[in-house]
Amino acid sequence: MHTQIQPHSSSLPSSPPDALQLPMSVIIASFTIIGRTQDGKQFRPSDWADRLCGIMSVFGADRKMKFSPYVRPGSMPGGEKCVMVDVRLYKLEPLAYKFLVNFAKDNELQVAYAEDDPTTGAIN
Repeated sequence: MHTQIQPHSSSLPSSPPDALQLPMSVIIASFTIIGRTQDGKQFRPSDWADRLCGIMSVFGADRKMKFSPYVRPGSMPGGEKCVMVDVRLYKLEPLAYKFLVNFAKDNELQVAYAEDDPTTGAIN
């Protein structure tokens, strides 16, 4: 299933996932921090997404770094670096979740949301 994410101009809430709602009571399943500021400038350094995800990673038994399944680096269709955050992270590590929310706010980064359809469980 293809997930479409549209940039959202308002600031990212720092409350738990149950309270993350857009108008019309749609619950947010995940959000993406986009490497572009609110005024359209590219965020630097260019490896910021890997660095941010590295903070949330662990070393496995094979001594290789593994990104968290809840915080992953990626890129948007336009090529901007991004970090995809599953809001279930809040239940496991509320401080890590709030750190990511505050990172986006403090750096005035664009944020996109993926909605959870409560009738099907699918992410839109």
